[in-house]
Amino acid sequence: MTLRMPPEWAPQEWLWIGFPHDADEWPEVLARAQEQIAAFASAVADSGQEVRLLVRDAANEARARQLVAPSVTLERQEYGDVWLRDTGPLVLLDENGRRSARRFGFNGWGGKYLMDGDQTIGAELARDAGLPLDTSDWILEGGAVDGDGTGLVVTTEQCLLNPNRNPQLSREDIEQRMTSDLGFNRVLWLGDGLINDHTDGHVDNLARFVGPNRLALPRATGPDDPNAAIYTDAKRRAEDFGVEVCEIPSPGRMTRGDFVEPASYANFAITSHLVVVPTFGSPHDNEAVEAIAALFPDRSTIGLPADAVLAGGGGFHCASQQMPRGAI
Repeated sequence: MTLRMPPEWAPQEWLWIGFPHDADEWPEVLARAQEQIAAFASAVADSGQEVRLLVRDAANEARARQLVAPSVTLERQEYGDVWLRDTGPLVLLDENGRRSARRFGFNGWGGKYLMDGDQTIGAELARDAGLPLDTSDWILEGGAVDGDGTGLVVTTEQCLLNPNRNPQLSREDIEQRMTSDLGFNRVLWLGDGLINDHTDGHVDNLARFVGPNRLALPRATGPDDPNAAIYTDAKRRAEDFGVEVCEIPSPGRMTRGDFVEPASYANFAITSHLVVVPTFGSPHDNEAVEAIAALFPDRSTIGLPADAVLAGGGGFHCASQQMPRGAI
């Protein structure tokens, strides 16, 4: 049986989103992070797509209900971090459109962070959705890969070849496993991800497919852009591979105190009717939303504030995971 992971722009049945609950993860900004995730969930639900917002306990559920639109469904789950892109199930389709789920090992992004529920939420969501589940014996987070629907996947060497994930696997081993486990048959290897990205360079913060063989990549927006060399290297690798590059602006240098944030408009979420772009109070916010909107003429595109979400280590794409529509 041939299985494939459909591209994110393929029809979706619903979107899972994680609701922030841990004040230690968002010191001093938990309330704003919750408001920003709630705005994201409400926008997608109001666009006409089902949203299942995960809440951890009664207090978390009550807070979420205060903030979200009535069209958002709240689902009580024992999850840890909100980054469901990495801990949730990856849903595959067979040649007849039947769905199944796949989970991988998860070690807290190379041993950095691990919360109760992180290693079990993927299987629980798959079970609750009635999906058959297979588990692979290697470590992979969903945000580390992005596919174009034709068998092509993009990732970064910094993450997938990092010894804190699968030191026993070579590049060729990983390519073979992405073929057997996710249906990818061609791999575009980029180099490093963004500076200070605790995921060790997840590709969904750097490069996103927006169509078959079409890759959105940031361009530097000033002489002090901390990721200028990374963007240049990624563009060269993509073009050398034969991929069409569609440039979008970078937010530029965004800081929290002395810390350079891994802020990126590339962490947009593609849903059935709407593309949601994270914004950061950068002078380039509007330009970025317009550039991404031009890549999705069949959908509406909006920008929503995500600076507080980013303070916890991710963005809208990181906090969500789609359920592709299967065969009727």
